[in-house]
Amino acid sequence: MYDELTKVDIQKMRDELEYRISVVRPQILEEVKFTRSFGDLSENAEYHAAKRERGRNESRIRYLRNMIKTAVVISPESKEDEVGLFDTVEYYVEEDDAVEQVRIVTSLRQNSLERLISRESPMGKALMGRKIGDRVTVKVSDEYSYVIVIRKIEKGQDDQTLEIRKF
Repeated sequence: MYDELTKVDIQKMRDELEYRISVVRPQILEEVKFTRSFGDLSENAEYHAAKRERGRNESRIRYLRNMIKTAVVISPESKEDEVGLFDTVEYYVEEDDAVEQVRIVTSLRQNSLERLISRESPMGKALMGRKIGDRVTVKVSDEYSYVIVIRKIEKGQDDQTLEIRKF
């Protein structure tokens, strides 16, 4: 399965990839060389830490290359009266008698602590394409689902302010 990402997502990944290759990689290699000079490598914690950091950086580089290569580019455009990508949605949860708000984003930028949910998540799938006043069932699993009512849609846009996930 391919990740559906926007042009901004791809550009953010390209920028990070370039930075990791041209700036971070040489810094880490220098750190590995420097810490190697500390002596006995079997007891050299600084050397092992530098090698671990090198491995993490190389892993991230491989991840970014793979994501860029396999991503399917999508458009964030949606109809004015429907929930679309990057829109902020206010909804009423009948079960809890509570009003909540989320912003729909791509999987690469999701952060549930900041109420940024992926369009592929159960909530994201339930909200995409819906309109104000729609009663929507959010199916979390085969055993549990709940009903929400869309109260407000604030149209958003794909901008540079939302960070991509680090790992």
